[in-house]
Amino acid sequence: MSTFAKGGARQPAMDGNNKRPKIFFLGAGRIAVPVLAALAAAPEVELVGVATGVDRPAGRNRKPTPTPVGEWAAAHGLEPLKPSSVNSPDFIAKLRELGTEMIFLVSFGQLLKRDILALPPLGCVNLHASLLPTHRGASPIASAILNGDAKTGVTFMRMEAGLDCGPVYLEEEFPLSGDENVDWLEDQLGALGAAHAAATLLRIASGELAGRPQDHAAASYAGKIHKADGDVDWREGAASLARKVRAYHPWPGMNFAAGSGPDAKRLRIAAAAVADDAPPGEPGQIVVASKSRWVVACGEGSLELLLVVPEGKKAMSGADFLRGANLKEKDLVLTLP
Repeated sequence: MSTFAKGGARQPAMDGNNKRPKIFFLGAGRIAVPVLAALAAAPEVELVGVATGVDRPAGRNRKPTPTPVGEWAAAHGLEPLKPSSVNSPDFIAKLRELGTEMIFLVSFGQLLKRDILALPPLGCVNLHASLLPTHRGASPIASAILNGDAKTGVTFMRMEAGLDCGPVYLEEEFPLSGDENVDWLEDQLGALGAAHAAATLLRIASGELAGRPQDHAAASYAGKIHKADGDVDWREGAASLARKVRAYHPWPGMNFAAGSGPDAKRLRIAAAAVADDAPPGEPGQIVVASKSRWVVACGEGSLELLLVVPEGKKAMSGADFLRGANLKEKDLVLTLP
């Protein structure tokens, strides 16, 4: 479902001699890759450059690793720039040198300040992975899952000083079933944004689409996710924990300790479901430990551990883990310290 913005201020349109807007792409995260690929292949726009984040240490060897956008761009001959700050005078001068008419940003990770926002005559456009003004901020995809939303989507918006607060050009909705993991949903929203990117940017550049002001009073915010957010607190409700398992997959994961003392095992919950048929118990207490099920009581309801990942091992069913562990009904599992 498409929602087209009407009214509001318009950007200066392209003149009749310039039918292909010169677009500079800023992106880093996984969701940005299909959008960049679609834009690079679109004949109706001219991609004049790509910039992404600097390489960061990753993996056990801490090897400098490019962002997903950096990796894709290099593999397709686009030679991405990697400025430590896009607000630096040198980078802004580079944009001018390339004749940049519009900046398009997707999951970039740096804030654009006034000088760069004012540079392109056709404006700066952001593709945000929510239906604004809901879930402004750093983690909109996870927040839609955590909130139990019935739908999410992507929003093309004009960038202004402030956090995801600019006028909306276009929204595309995506229904949620309540079973999505965040990495799967990110791929779907990336494909959704990619399907509409080139045509939408062309309509913005031509003046056909105008920005609709957001309802700031209705805004909600999606803060940055931290590693500690993945520590299981069994005092929470089972439904909330089940949503966290999906929202924090694969990182930071939902983690807890099974067992006690030197025999305790660190586990990540890879899949879980609310167990409405489980007997009662205190939070963190195993209430079902059978050949086919592992269920733990929560602050409200109980959570069935369908798939777990022991530290340093491959994923296995909760029941399979129990068969090799010294755990039984009424034992407690713990939140990690």
